[in-house]
Amino acid sequence: MSYLTHASRAEAFTLDHERTSWHDETLWFVRQKRDKAVYAVPEFQELRNLASAIKDHTLSRLDEYLAQFEAAAQANGVRVHWAANAAEHNAIVLDIIRARGATRVVKSKSMLTEECHLNPYLIKEGIEVIDTDLGERIIQMRDEPPSHIVLPAIHLKKEDVGATFFKHLGTAEGLTDPQQLTEAARQHLRAKFLAGEVALTGVNFAIAETGSVVVCTNEGNADLGASLAPVHVASMGIEKLVPRLSDLGVFTRLLARSATGQPVTTYTSHYTKPVEGREMHIIIVDNGRTQQLGRPDFRASLKCIRCGACMNTCPVYRRSGGHSYDFTVPGPIGSILSPNIDLKKHSTLPFASTLCGSCTDVCPVKIDIHVQLYKWRQIVSEANHLPTAKKLGLKFMGRLLASPTAFKVSGMLGRKGLRLLPYGLTHNKTVNAWAIARELPEPPKQSFREWYAQQAQPAT
Repeated sequence: MSYLTHASRAEAFTLDHERTSWHDETLWFVRQKRDKAVYAVPEFQELRNLASAIKDHTLSRLDEYLAQFEAAAQANGVRVHWAANAAEHNAIVLDIIRARGATRVVKSKSMLTEECHLNPYLIKEGIEVIDTDLGERIIQMRDEPPSHIVLPAIHLKKEDVGATFFKHLGTAEGLTDPQQLTEAARQHLRAKFLAGEVALTGVNFAIAETGSVVVCTNEGNADLGASLAPVHVASMGIEKLVPRLSDLGVFTRLLARSATGQPVTTYTSHYTKPVEGREMHIIIVDNGRTQQLGRPDFRASLKCIRCGACMNTCPVYRRSGGHSYDFTVPGPIGSILSPNIDLKKHSTLPFASTLCGSCTDVCPVKIDIHVQLYKWRQIVSEANHLPTAKKLGLKFMGRLLASPTAFKVSGMLGRKGLRLLPYGLTHNKTVNAWAIARELPEPPKQSFREWYAQQAQPAT
């Protein structure tokens, strides 16, 4: 089976130059907000070090903390389920819904349920699933996946949202005022909240000590769903654990600042036990995580707290769009997680990076993202998943760069060629892809080697 490469999917996004530039600038604005929020906290680097150490410790004793969490949650009256993969997770959710005789589900943002493709599974089984996060609801109406883990509709402009609401909510045609569009969404969703029979949420953090789960939102939609519906189902990956309640403050100080530049999310909600007469379920999901845990070079990727900072700073993601990654979690961190799931399908994603290291610099839990991307490239190459052109090109360049004579001659030919060949040929976009968005510099008259040889001669 052949798969589209990241480059081919990104090409479709970049055809709209205006939208590409707008997407780039918008995400860089979010990155700048992050920087301002970080600089306002003198101990921010110490918090990063502490968060990284807590995650390292938790992952090293994950089996113990999972057992502790399960016991504490069950003591609180919560029903705990275990799912080895996406299929098991989805089947458990459906069983819970059917046991209640329910058909209407309200769902807050959850990248894990996106990863498991829960929505289409439930809809196929006759269940109405309504995403209640505003961005998620917009893309659900458009039948699109999220393009960002924090800002799922960041690829859309207000005109796109207006057209979507006109089609699905009956708002005035051409309406683009953000306040009026938000009010229309609020009225639409309020009725869905009141009719909801089961509430699904994700989990930002799970506390092993107390058996509680913590959900962070800015819209309060998780709270409305879980408070109004008689059944609350929380889906969590095994990596969401922290040992103690006292550890949580470290991560809440990091999460919102790294994600959107806020001091803290508007709502940081703790769910410990069900209200009397109601049900609370927690589904603990593996879905490839233990496999990643068993890879020493990539284990640290499980420390990710899903802030999206690496996406906001990545020059490739900003100009290629989240959908070009064809994976639930896009951007640099997604390019590390995706090959673990399907190496062949996602073999081009580790190459969707400049390896500039900016993603590592902004990561709140200090994941060595660019190093892991480089290591995945080596694995992709060893597994023979490189495109033929890249494979032959790298082999040729390896031999050329290993030979001083060949390198010298090729440099000389390149300089002369750029000077002598017609401008239309050297700047042809078909022959020279770099010419699409760049002006070639004037070729130097001599190489560094030639220049250095002149400097080495003693002055007369």
